[in-house]
Amino acid sequence: MSNVVRLISAAGSDIEKMSAMELKESILKSENRVIMGQHLLFAGPGVVRNVSNSELMFAFGADMVLLNTFDLDHEEQNPGLQGMTLKELKAKCRRPIGIYLGCPKAGSEDGGKKALYRREGMVATPEHILKCREIGADFIVLGGNPGSGTSLSDIIAATKQAKELLGDDMIVMAGKWEDGITEKVLGDPSAEYDAKEIIDQLLDAGADCIDLPCPGSRGGIMVEDIRNLVNYVHKKKPGTLTMCFLDSSVECSDTDVIRQVGILMKQTGADIHAIGDGGFGGCTWPKNIYTLSETIKGEHYTWFRMASVNR
Repeated sequence: MSNVVRLISAAGSDIEKMSAMELKESILKSENRVIMGQHLLFAGPGVVRNVSNSELMFAFGADMVLLNTFDLDHEEQNPGLQGMTLKELKAKCRRPIGIYLGCPKAGSEDGGKKALYRREGMVATPEHILKCREIGADFIVLGGNPGSGTSLSDIIAATKQAKELLGDDMIVMAGKWEDGITEKVLGDPSAEYDAKEIIDQLLDAGADCIDLPCPGSRGGIMVEDIRNLVNYVHKKKPGTLTMCFLDSSVECSDTDVIRQVGILMKQTGADIHAIGDGGFGGCTWPKNIYTLSETIKGEHYTWFRMASVNR
C-alpha cells in the first residue's frame, strides 16, 4: 500500500489530493469505520435554511455523501444543490461526494403513477456516466431506487459499462440493497438466486465496491447473511470494498435504534456504513448521522470529521 492517509483521519487538504484509487485505498485503510450519508436532491433545498444537506451531514460526522435523484440532464433542477454546481458543493465540503445512478431503462416501471422525480436524468447511460466524471463526482453507485424495477442483471451490465468508460478514474460501487419486490435484494436468504454468483459477476464486471443491505433495517436479513458475503468479497478479490446500507426508512428512527443497528453493521465487517435519505427534507436527521458515526468509529474520529473541514 502507498502512504495515502486513511479516510477517517484525512483532513480536507488530504482528501482533495486523492485520486480515485487512492480514495479507495484510504477507505480500505480505515478498517470498517467509514460513514456515508445520502442526500435526496429532489426533496427540496434542505433541512436547515441556507445550508445544504450534504454540508449538514459532513458537519455531523459523515465521511462521504451520496447524491440521490441527481438530474444530470438539467443540473439546475436539483433543488438540494441550492443553485450550486457539484464542484461548488465539493469546494464547500472538501469531502468525497458521489452520484447514485439508477439502472432500469429510462421511464420504466412507473406503475401508472406520476413519477416523483425525473428518472431519465439519473439513469446509468454512457452519457450520464461520463457526465459524472466531467462534473467532478468522486464515485458512482449503481443500483435502483424503490419501485424502479431494477434487476441485478441491469446492475451487472451497468457496472461493466461504467468500468469500460471510466477505468480507474472513478470508484464504481454496485449492488442491490433496495427495490426488493420483483427480485430479492443481494444477501436476502430467501432469494432464488445464488448471491455469490452475482457477486462474482459484479467483480468480473469491475466493481470496486459491492453494496449490500443492512441487518436490522432490511426485513429477514441477519448479520451472518451479510458477514458471509463481505468475507467472500474480501477473499475473492482482495482490495475490493464492501458497503452495508441502512435504509427501509429505519434511517429516520430514533437514535437508540440507529445505535443498535450500527452495532450490527459493524459486525458485518463492511468497509463503508451508509445511511439512507428517508426523513423530511431530503436526508436523515443529523443526530442520526452523529449517532451512527459515534457507534462505528467513536467520538474521537467523529469530532475530527466534524471539525477538520478547513484543515
